[in-house]
Amino acid sequence: MAQWNRISQLIQYLPDQTMNDLYPSATFAIEVRYFLSEWIEKQRWEEFALEKVEQEANARSLLDEIIMLLQSFSQHNANVVDKMKLMQISRNMRMFQHQPLKFAVMVRDTLRKERVLLGNMPQVNQPPQHQPHVTRESAFPSTDVDHLVLKVLEVQDLRQNIHQVQEELNWERQNYESLQGSMDPTVSEVSRLQKHIQQLEYNASSMATKRFQLLNECVDCLDQCQAQLLNRLKAWRWEQYKATIGHPFDDNLNVLQMWCEQLLGVNGKLRQELMLIMEPIPELQERLRQLLQLLVQSSLVVDKQPPQVIKTQSKFSTTVRYLLGEKVAPGKPVVLKAQIINELQARSLNITPSDDVQAVINNTAILEHNTATKSTCATFRNMSIKKIKRADRKGTESVTEEKFALLFSTEITITGCDTPYKVQMISLPLVVIVHGSQDNNALATIIWDCAFSEPDRVPFVVPERVPWKLMCNTLNSKFTSEVQTHHNLDHYNQHFLAQKIFDKPDFTDDFSNMMVSWAQFNKEVLPGRLFTFWQWFEGVMDLTKKHLRTYWSDGLIFGFIGKQHLHLILKERPNGTFLLRFSDSEIGGITIAYVAASEMGEHKQIIKNIQPFTKRDLDIRSLGDRIRDINEITSLYPDFPKHDVFKKYYSEPQTSSSGGYIPVSLHTKVGMETGSVAANSASVAHRTESLHNAASYPVDAGSVAPCVPNLTHHAESSHNSVGYPLPQFQQFTPQEAITREQMETSNSSAVDFSPDPAVFSDVATGDMELVLNSFINFS
Repeated sequence: MAQWNRISQLIQYLPDQTMNDLYPSATFAIEVRYFLSEWIEKQRWEEFALEKVEQEANARSLLDEIIMLLQSFSQHNANVVDKMKLMQISRNMRMFQHQPLKFAVMVRDTLRKERVLLGNMPQVNQPPQHQPHVTRESAFPSTDVDHLVLKVLEVQDLRQNIHQVQEELNWERQNYESLQGSMDPTVSEVSRLQKHIQQLEYNASSMATKRFQLLNECVDCLDQCQAQLLNRLKAWRWEQYKATIGHPFDDNLNVLQMWCEQLLGVNGKLRQELMLIMEPIPELQERLRQLLQLLVQSSLVVDKQPPQVIKTQSKFSTTVRYLLGEKVAPGKPVVLKAQIINELQARSLNITPSDDVQAVINNTAILEHNTATKSTCATFRNMSIKKIKRADRKGTESVTEEKFALLFSTEITITGCDTPYKVQMISLPLVVIVHGSQDNNALATIIWDCAFSEPDRVPFVVPERVPWKLMCNTLNSKFTSEVQTHHNLDHYNQHFLAQKIFDKPDFTDDFSNMMVSWAQFNKEVLPGRLFTFWQWFEGVMDLTKKHLRTYWSDGLIFGFIGKQHLHLILKERPNGTFLLRFSDSEIGGITIAYVAASEMGEHKQIIKNIQPFTKRDLDIRSLGDRIRDINEITSLYPDFPKHDVFKKYYSEPQTSSSGGYIPVSLHTKVGMETGSVAANSASVAHRTESLHNAASYPVDAGSVAPCVPNLTHHAESSHNSVGYPLPQFQQFTPQEAITREQMETSNSSAVDFSPDPAVFSDVATGDMELVLNSFINFS
């Protein structure tokens, strides 16, 4: 196996003079390498050098031996095509007979490259560091293309054989005519010539028939291979679009470019073969013309898409790549033009670029070839939409629901073709806004379009309602990709999100097949709120991405959970037990819910929810430091000591600054605890941020219905997503501690959620200036 791997690596270094017409992965080329590898390895190639003229005889001897080996290998090969190609290679190698040292040095350099490749290859027993996303059709269809290439080679060889037979036939006819004109022609000689001529005519006719059949087969095979290519290009664009919501995407176009170039070359060779036939075949010529036009027009790809939400008079960039760039006829530069089109125009694409288009600034770019990357791209670097003409909106449709696209168009002439081809491609749908406040709603339009559109839809049609299971998969994919985490939204998170979007807090059944509408997603505000579901979810996602990614990835944030479930899992926990959840009443907030003793009696407990921390709050002081500051919380649910769990998130103590100043620090205090600040002169050196309880809920341990089981330290999962090797931790995350039975009994009527007025504070929340003023007044 190692020998075969080594040989397949070597094939790419075979000289162009011997492999010019071969596809790199052709099976017989591998066999040739395998057959010759041991013999080549035994030769002392390292001794050869161009300046060592005395070694020329040895180099010529080695070259002759290789040619003989190739000829011997071809004679014992049953495959006719392989045999012909091996003979062709052996003939091509004869060009080195006048420069045998050059050939020997070339082989020496190839072997050196091989050793480098082998040295860099990973060990078989070592797993790869990264497994790229590979779809079923992403690989180059080498078998089909190899078969096509070999068929074309067979047609070419058959044409040469027909030509040779025809030349021989012309010669024998001339001899026959000369013999008939002689004074004393022998009967036997005339008879022999007649039979020979008849045999040659039969051979020429048989080969011509076979050639016609092969040409038909080649065009059919080319059609199939090109259909596969176009499907793969379509799949690539679809995967590029799905990357908007976090799906994996391999943006490498090199394989598809090689595929395009290979099929273009085959098409050209077949057209040449048809031109060399005495009697034209118009059906095949027309099919090849149509295939060529389709290939040329389909090879324009938007490599780097423009932003899908674009603000007018703001700069943006995009890159368009042409996969047949090396085949573009030299001379006249290819200029691409971009223009904005609306949904109606995107459906027809019969648009002529106009010189008086003023909506897009810097809307032209030239196709330029990069020899290093072997790519041909046009990069629009400083585009800007100056103004946008909107269509008449339907009903309650807002401007952030209107979709546009960029249309890229040009004319391209391919080498060997006289007629230029009109080529165009549209970008992914985009929304044009005029103010940053519209960004969130515009993004919702893009998310809905990307998640629920069909691959072959009419632009840009999307369903009005979709099943919740598709919606929650989209939310999870977008959340994990945006936050850049592998920690998914679990079943309980998804259930709470469904309860929220459907406004069914008491519904405990499966939401999977319930239909959620676009209006529920981002048109109607949530009950009792001033924002939509998407606005709230996007705020949480943005907060997590910017401030809470590592906390979430370590499983320290419970996340999306309703207050009923919150009460259920904390109802019998010791005082000081807390968990972190996203606020459901504020956009982009995270709150700490914890168990505290009630003033109503020693057996009573209440669950307090600290006012949510927003991005502004966490910019001032991190979540880890705030958790350290709050003395009322001691253990992360179910019983992880907070100082052990959050220790790595604590900031280092501030050292004394120079200049004689007393260092200051921020500390988080909860509720009425800040009332003692002014009475204690020792706290003057500290700036204290005051927070009060947004809500508190009394918990009566004896009032819970008996159908709800007591919460114990479950050991359902041996995986600790917190990620700390601390033996005293239970081996499950807060989410894993909830059982399905508890989930389904969360709507117990015995739970009392009436707020306790005694807990609320009049101290302003999150207002450092007020507290700082108290310090100033005291001093």
